[in-house]
This record gives sequence, C-alpha cells and structure tokens, in this order.
Amino acid sequence: MNFFDAHSIVSQLGLAGVLAIVFAETGLLFGIAFPGDSLLFIAGVAASGSGAAILGNAHLPAALLFTLTPLAAIAGGEIGYLLGSKYGRGLFDRPDGRIFNHRRVVATERWLAKYGTGKALVLARFVPVVRTLINPMCGVVGLDKKQFRLWNAVGAVIWTELVLILGYVLGDVL
Repeated sequence: MNFFDAHSIVSQLGLAGVLAIVFAETGLLFGIAFPGDSLLFIAGVAASGSGAAILGNAHLPAALLFTLTPLAAIAGGEIGYLLGSKYGRGLFDRPDGRIFNHRRVVATERWLAKYGTGKALVLARFVPVVRTLINPMCGVVGLDKKQFRLWNAVGAVIWTELVLILGYVLGDVL
C-alpha cells in the first residue's frame, strides 16, 4: 500500500482512505506529503460511471464522496487549528528552530493581512504545503475562532467539490 499514490489509495482503501488522507492532509502536520489534489481528482474519476473502469474498477459511491469529503476537510482544518492554538506557540516561539520558528508565525500573519482571512484560507486549500500548514498556523497566531470556522468550511467545500467535480466530469467524458 502506497499512501503517497492517489490511485493506490482509491483502489485499495476506497472511500475511507480518501477521507482519512484528506483529513490528515488538512489537519495534521505529517499529512504534508499526501496527494490531496490528485487524490480528489482520481476519487472524482472513480465516482463517475465510465471513469471507474479506467482505474481497474475502483468505484467510489458519488453521493457519499461528494458529501463526506468536504466534512473530512472541515474536520481536519478544525483539528489543525485546535492543535496550533493549544501547542503551537511553544514550538514556534523559538528563534533558532529550523522548521518551527517565529519567522513562520510572522509570515502567516502577513499572508492573512495581505489577502484577508477569507481569501487566504480559501486560496490556501489549493496550494499543497500551505493547505497543511495554514490551519495550525491560524491557531498559533490566534485567529478569531468563529472567523476561522466560517472560512475553513467555505474553503474546504470549494476545494473538495471543485476538484472532485473536475475528476467526475472527466471520468464521464472518457
């Protein structure tokens, strides 16, 4: 089983694997290497009628996929925010840390100020490494929880549904 290969995840783990990877990639720092966009696209293809045959009959139930995947992304974002707000400051306040350092906190604050919270959180969903880091970093910088929840949900729905639909439509065309 290869957790970094979208086709392998869809064909061997099915819907549960897709949901687990989306959750981990959006909420847990070790999810940074998972194939989020390509996984959603392949899952959309697998949910389409003719596309599943291309993937070796790896078929996913479309209704469940389109309903549960945004929920997994929302839940992952919420967990990431919670972990960042509870444990993040201690990690990121070190000036000399290679990965966890205060520069990352400043960069996140600039990103949120430059684009605004809503646009920053929605855009972050479409950038692989940023998608994983933005949620805990929002907790670290103390972003308002209600504002985070709103834009986390909006970004999760737009990202998952858009990429799933692209895969689904292409799967039906093939």
